[in-house]
Amino acid sequence: MRKHSRRYRQVLEQVKKQNYYPIMAIELLKKISTANFVETAEIHISLGIDPKYADQQLRATVILPKGTGKRNIVAVITRGQKLSEALSVGADIVGSDDLIDKISQGSINFDKLIATPDMMPLIAKLGRQLGPKGLMPSPKAGTVTNDLKKSITDFKAGKLEYRVDRTGIIHIPFGKTDFSVNDLMLNLITLKESIEKNRPSGAKGKYLQSVYISSTMSPSVAIDVNAFRAIS
Repeated sequence: MRKHSRRYRQVLEQVKKQNYYPIMAIELLKKISTANFVETAEIHISLGIDPKYADQQLRATVILPKGTGKRNIVAVITRGQKLSEALSVGADIVGSDDLIDKISQGSINFDKLIATPDMMPLIAKLGRQLGPKGLMPSPKAGTVTNDLKKSITDFKAGKLEYRVDRTGIIHIPFGKTDFSVNDLMLNLITLKESIEKNRPSGAKGKYLQSVYISSTMSPSVAIDVNAFRAIS
């Protein structure tokens, strides 16, 4: 049986076995996030989809109005004049074949990788390194593009890519526990709207199955699904 610290057990006693209204859940999460660092607030949503079917997969992006509270390190793989363009609009790491070689050797010191379409044939061989970390560039995620300025600016501003895991659950950070309740609510509303907007065509029946929020070191807090669906 997994053993929890005394702090965790004390915090757990404050979480009732009930489904909370979203704003009450956020208030409780802020109260029980007592680690000695600023924790990340996360949402975990179980969806009524089976991602093994192509028409029931979910992968999308969203820009949270209040950001994530995290500074994203953005790397760009391109060539020619776009190398200097990427640097001029804020990319942290820029390269061509040299950067591809570094990544193939295990040097992955970035949070997001953007590539221009002409580089994708060369990047394909990096699937083993990038795939498990969710860093492989994708047109759908906005990370394969010739519009480097927009893509870099968006991800620097906190644009998030999310996808359903193999069990039909999505796990998304939506801020930090030192954000105000209102700011976390605004981010939560934006996420809810994005998830509903990008509902897979093959999803049938009840789409939102269960909703929980948690922080880095806290137990999870259950949110009433109907109340979550109604927030706006």
